[in-house]
Amino acid sequence: MSVSSVGRPGGRIAYEVHGQGPLVVLSHGMGENRGSFRHLVPLLVEAGYRVAAVDVRGHGESSAGWPTYAPAEVGADFLAVVRDLGGGPATLVGSSSSAAAVVFAATDAPELVSGIVQIGAFVGQAKPNPAMRLAQFVVLRSPRLFGAFHRTLFPVRRPADDTAYRKAMVARLREPGRMAATRGVIAPAEPHWTARAPQVRQPVLVLMGAKDPDFPDPGAEARAARRLFTTAEARMIDDSGHYPHADQPEATAAQLTEFLAVTRGA
Repeated sequence: MSVSSVGRPGGRIAYEVHGQGPLVVLSHGMGENRGSFRHLVPLLVEAGYRVAAVDVRGHGESSAGWPTYAPAEVGADFLAVVRDLGGGPATLVGSSSSAAAVVFAATDAPELVSGIVQIGAFVGQAKPNPAMRLAQFVVLRSPRLFGAFHRTLFPVRRPADDTAYRKAMVARLREPGRMAATRGVIAPAEPHWTARAPQVRQPVLVLMGAKDPDFPDPGAEARAARRLFTTAEARMIDDSGHYPHADQPEATAAQLTEFLAVTRGA
């Protein structure tokens, strides 16, 4: 399948589309690319959906060197993809850092968004100690170290092709501007997505790996996210880390297709 792109002020957003049916837009977390969803896309296509996997600005095959990576602008990129594909409405699925962006998209253009899914959303703004800040500073400037960190986010199981995917991901991160984008999508920005969450009127699903090492208590984090929305449900993916769509794609697809049926009904 060929890669398409849509222009935005400051660059172009790459995306790849598979299947036919109601539109689902998938967006990955920091440092990754649309290949993060390589095991989930076929399952959603088989279930009868048209699936667009997006390279977040500065990542993958999207252009580098953007003036901002704030989640509101990333969310606007997703809306541009939806418009480029006929206007939807679409269900937006955001993993990790992209979980913030889908909230902005849902509130900025509700007519284009039928529902949102947050995978591994960060509710609180982390306040690392000096040692952790130093480690983060170093890791987010080294593609090799980021790749090593990325591996730790699969504490239970990894896809069979995980090594090959990570090698390609690290090679992409060595391109000029890619690590700046990795840092950019998690840089503090106002308003925080949690301030916008109460304005979301579409159905919301919060998904979390039950063993996500990014959180002391993944279940508590998922419930905290759920409580911010008017209409939301939180579900856990057993034996999964930070990327359930990669380490438990079948279980993730089952939860998503059940939720997508709800958004179609709504």
